[in-house]
Amino acid sequence: MGQKQVIAVVGTTGMQGGGLVRAILADPSSGMTVRALTRDVNSDKARELARLGAEVVAADVHDGESVKRAFAGAAGVFCVTFFWAHFSPEQEFAEAETMARAAKSAGVPHVIWSTLEDTRRWVPLSDDRMPTLLGKYKVPHFDAKGEADQVFRQLGVPTTFLLTSFYWDNLIHFGMGPKKGPDGTLAFTLPMGEARLPGIAADDIGKCALGLLKKRDAYVGKTVGIAGEHLTGSQMAAALTKALGQEVRYNAVPPEVYRTFGFPGADDLGNMFQFKRDFNAMFCGAREPVIARALNPGLQTFAQWLEANKGRIPLS
Repeated sequence: MGQKQVIAVVGTTGMQGGGLVRAILADPSSGMTVRALTRDVNSDKARELARLGAEVVAADVHDGESVKRAFAGAAGVFCVTFFWAHFSPEQEFAEAETMARAAKSAGVPHVIWSTLEDTRRWVPLSDDRMPTLLGKYKVPHFDAKGEADQVFRQLGVPTTFLLTSFYWDNLIHFGMGPKKGPDGTLAFTLPMGEARLPGIAADDIGKCALGLLKKRDAYVGKTVGIAGEHLTGSQMAAALTKALGQEVRYNAVPPEVYRTFGFPGADDLGNMFQFKRDFNAMFCGAREPVIARALNPGLQTFAQWLEANKGRIPLS
């Protein structure tokens, strides 16, 4: 049996990177093994990855040399950033640039960059349909990722650009699940009108990324979008009603109202949902469930994800 290919994974304690680590380790026939990058090799999550069989190495995306060392000899690399840790698009861009330069320096033959659209291609800063944020962005956590695509291209890094979708797991972790209204009825709030929201189980992102790694030659230089399903808010509320065994109403608020909700990032997310609503055909068309299913035959529907996770959704 030949030596396994090393796949270096960034963000291994997060949902996307962690999902890819678990997908690789659960598939002994892939011919791959994981090098999990983390700032703290002694954290509980890092120890758990080591227990599962990953090689856990210390690396920090603010230290290019550490990333370069961690990428050395890897047959593939998964790059991801996490805007919500710091709310700085400039930092996100800098992290992406560090990873791209490290991959170029290490001669990595295949990089998957988890990216999103630069919304300013569709909504220029002069367009007042939605407010400009932080002086030069419309949807900061999208725009900086999309802007960083050019770094991978300009450096000539062999990259697959992976467009992800709304994580259904946000209903558990991000406070976006149904909330009880004054009359005691659960309401699921989105500023999407009757437009469709591409969504996916976070774990399925990792499985789709594994599918891309297995078919590297077909996907280098390509942009690939993935989703489990495209559902309206009403359809999501109906699925929640069935899974939870109690009525969940869809509360479609305008984006300008959502932006005033006051939680950190409300203006960013209000603009994001408005972008998805206003450019719905383009946004959904870039994320085809049939493509995701070809990469990951076990792709979950929203109903399947709810059946497995309904008990984890906080309803208070």
